[in-house]
Amino acid sequence: MMADLIAWVMVLAIAAYASAGGTDYGAGFWDLLAGGAERGEQPRRLVDHAMAPVWEVNNVWLIFVLVIMWTGFPTMFQAVFSAMWLPLALAAVGLVLRGAGFALRKPSRRLAQRRICGAVFAVSSLVTPFFLGAVLGGIASGRVAVGTTASADAWANPVSVLTGLLAIASSAFLGAVFLCSDARRFGAEGLIDYFRLRALLAIGAVVVLALIGLPVTHNGARYVWKGLTGGLGLLLIILAAVCGLATVLLLVRRSFGWSRYTSVASVALTVGAWGFAQRPYLLPTSLTVAQAAGAAHTLRWLALVTVIAIVLVGPALVLLYRLDTMGELEPLTDADTRAARTSGDNL
Repeated sequence: MMADLIAWVMVLAIAAYASAGGTDYGAGFWDLLAGGAERGEQPRRLVDHAMAPVWEVNNVWLIFVLVIMWTGFPTMFQAVFSAMWLPLALAAVGLVLRGAGFALRKPSRRLAQRRICGAVFAVSSLVTPFFLGAVLGGIASGRVAVGTTASADAWANPVSVLTGLLAIASSAFLGAVFLCSDARRFGAEGLIDYFRLRALLAIGAVVVLALIGLPVTHNGARYVWKGLTGGLGLLLIILAAVCGLATVLLLVRRSFGWSRYTSVASVALTVGAWGFAQRPYLLPTSLTVAQAAGAAHTLRWLALVTVIAIVLVGPALVLLYRLDTMGELEPLTDADTRAARTSGDNL
């Protein structure tokens, strides 16, 4: 019972990271496709302005997932990191380079430096979700088991490649939807239709990839396929499709506030469907939740720490996201930092 509860907490954390982190990756994806320095100046400025308050916080969900895996399900952690060390290492490098590129792009004074930092940020925003998605695809297809050695087949198979592409497409969808709303609240009226078109194109790409994924999943991940085509897994997939359709209608009607919630719901429900489709396995069809669970006292302490984290950190995260979506959080400007230096010198 406790092991199942911790497993569902992990699924919820993955859904939160897919939604929050995916939005940031999507912004980086559109940054990559914004064009040259002159053409892409306005979209990139909006990306910087929108991401600055929350991009570091969004990675908390990924850390939470890793802590739960390592502490609550050490056997799974060992198996996944042994078989998937290369894509996970590439994703980790992408995370570091992405953060460095984003943090260093704005303060760079030379155009060449800004272009290099921007390219690092944008390319890493494409690479990282792909490899994370490829890892999930390898797990879902049953190519990871206890004792599996690292090989390209574990993460470069059709299911993994398709899942990686879906991760990129869904991130691009989330990023464009949120940037539509950001363009309105920051007064960048000329960018509203710019990102609205991209959001519609991105959800079209998601639909195409999902249709391609039907035979691919049927052939390469049969157990998960059965879970997604029946029971609660199918119900959540239907609800995710309804939320996706609602997002399209809201974008057409230019209701960008509500479209953020429906887009996040569509991605989160899809992750939830994957969780239901895979149960009772953590590694289909070789390792169940009960078999992978750590010691009983470890799980009890992990549950206690999770509750404490929710009580202490949860309200702060909710407040942060709420203030950000309301436009109450603004990044420091050059004038702010100059004023702070002047004040420090006077002291």
